Parts: sequence; C-alpha cells; structure tokens
Amino acid sequence: MNQTESSAHQYPAAMVNITNRCTLRCKHCFIYRDENPNDANAEMESPTMLKKLAELQKLHGIQHMLWMGGEPLLRPDVLKEGITLFSANTVTTNGTIYPIELPNCTYVISVDGPPELNDAIRGNGTFKKVMNTLSRIPKQFAPTVMCQCVVTRQNEDALEELIKLLRPTRAEGMTFSFYVPPKDDSSDLTWGSLERRDQAVHMVMKLKEKYPDFVWNKGRSLELMLSENAKAVTDKCPSKRLVLPLYLDGSEFVTPYCCYGNDVDCDLCGAWVVFYLAAKLEEGSLRTN
Repeated sequence: MNQTESSAHQYPAAMVNITNRCTLRCKHCFIYRDENPNDANAEMESPTMLKKLAELQKLHGIQHMLWMGGEPLLRPDVLKEGITLFSANTVTTNGTIYPIELPNCTYVISVDGPPELNDAIRGNGTFKKVMNTLSRIPKQFAPTVMCQCVVTRQNEDALEELIKLLRPTRAEGMTFSFYVPPKDDSSDLTWGSLERRDQAVHMVMKLKEKYPDFVWNKGRSLELMLSENAKAVTDKCPSKRLVLPLYLDGSEFVTPYCCYGNDVDCDLCGAWVVFYLAAKLEEGSLRTN
C-alpha cells in the first residue's frame, strides 16, 4: 500500500526504515527476510523522504517516530532533519557507527548477549565494536542511551552475564525483546511454543527484580507475554492499531502486514512493542483512535 494514498487513520507512533543498507547482516533480522521489501540498492532521495514523512505526520497525527534500517546512522542527514517533525524520537542502531547528537531522542543500541553469543548472531567482532562505541559516548551526550537484547533460545541462559557487562558502560538501562519468528521457523533461535518460551520470560522477570533500575521492561508487559496471556494480546495486536510501519520500497514507503514484516508467526510474537502497548492500554494511558 502506498501510504500517501491511505486513509487518515490516526497513529500515535510509527516506525520507518530510512535505508535498507546495513553494516551487519544479523541472523534474526526481520528486515532481510525474503517476504519483505529490502533492496539495498534502491534508496529514496533525502528531500523526497523528508517530504513524505512530513506529509504522513500530518495525515496520521504521528507523535513518536522509531527510526530504523538497515542501519539508520548511514543516513545522518535524514535523522538530523527528520526528528524535527515529531515530538519524540527513538533511533535503533547496531552500535557499529558512533551516534550523532540529536535533541529529544533516545538511542537503542542492539546487543544480543556476551561476546560469543552476540557475535554468533551479529558477526565476529561486533560485541567489541558495540562496547567501543559505548565507551566513547561522553557523559554530556544529550540523547538517552540504552541497549536492547533480542532473547532467543540460544542466549536465554546468558542474560544476566550481559547485564553485568553493560551496567558499567554508558548505557543507562536496557530492555529485552523476544525473538519474533517467521511462520514455520525451525531454527535454533525459536522456542517453538509459548510454553517453552515461558522459561525465558520468567528469567527476565527475575532479572528485573534483581536489577530494577537497569532492566526497563514493564513488569506487566512481561506478565502478558506468558503463555496463559500472550495469545489474547496478539489476537488483538495493539501494534497494528497504534504503530504505522513504513518499509522502504524504492521511491515509496509501503506498509507490511506488521512492524516485523509480512511473514511473521503472530502466535509466537515476543515483540517488546506489542506487550508494552498492551500494558499501557490496560493502564488507560494510551488512546486507540
């Protein structure tokens, strides 16, 4: 769907892939799965992209933008001007490129375990590059700097070790998201069932109790992710109602089936954003129209 021709449904938030180029090729990345538009050679010109984003902001009332890629820091010109269009901004980065000063912004740096486990997913030497990036960020750096780990069946037993490695760094806190598999996934990343995943969710719950100032997942979000609750959330996915996904397809933005693309197994979804929004809706602190 061409978003400039879509109806004016109101979305409080959106995510946008501003480039399909990346410095890594992570095994669990949903952007590069075959069902999604991800041609790294087709890229929208910056003035065109910024114009379209301004139009979409007005059309849909978008307040919070999540900037993604690929690696969004490969397009600093878009970030510097684009963040002025929205009242809140989050930039997700793989940590291999030093972040730029952006007012009113949070950086989320991806890291998926201690060195051996992280690098098995993200590439040799990636953990060291992330730690080097974190070490260079000065205390007076204006944006909030946090990390996010995608929990998988591979790294579920090493999450506390990761916390201990990150706490002394410039990261102010971190969240855990859980691997969102494509349909019929048989890889060693997936648990294969919600019941099997419960073990990892309970682990994060315990870590939140032990490190409450550093683990930023909401307690209720984690409770909703347990097998007895998760299906009720994903059957009425709050992200589909509240977050507009914008994938880059040449000179246009297109909207996939969900934020995680066209081939997701919704029944096994563990996306942080889905369960965060579900918890916020329970609180009554979000509007749905």
